[in-house]
Amino acid sequence: MDRFANVEIDSVLHQPVRTRIAAYLATRGEATFSELKQALDITDGNLDAHMKKLVAARYVKIRRDTGDGRPQSSYRLTAAGESAFHSYIDSLQRLLHFEP
Repeated sequence: MDRFANVEIDSVLHQPVRTRIAAYLATRGEATFSELKQALDITDGNLDAHMKKLVAARYVKIRRDTGDGRPQSSYRLTAAGESAFHSYIDSLQRLLHFEP
């Protein structure tokens, strides 16, 4: 029997950039595209691709503001995203503290 058989890893969050995005949003609540790009030090295209995957998984919700000047997108973890992130962290901790 595989010693890790009972530990499930979320494939959406098990990607370093998406893990960092979820962690940032979990601690900050909401962040703009520009804020995420700067905080994570990634390109527009890279961030956009990862955000699309998180939105498709329904882990992140987008709010688009169209006020004065350029439209701005803000992102927030959904309840499902928060739950998935905490489950992902719990799974990693179980793997790290596994006792055979």
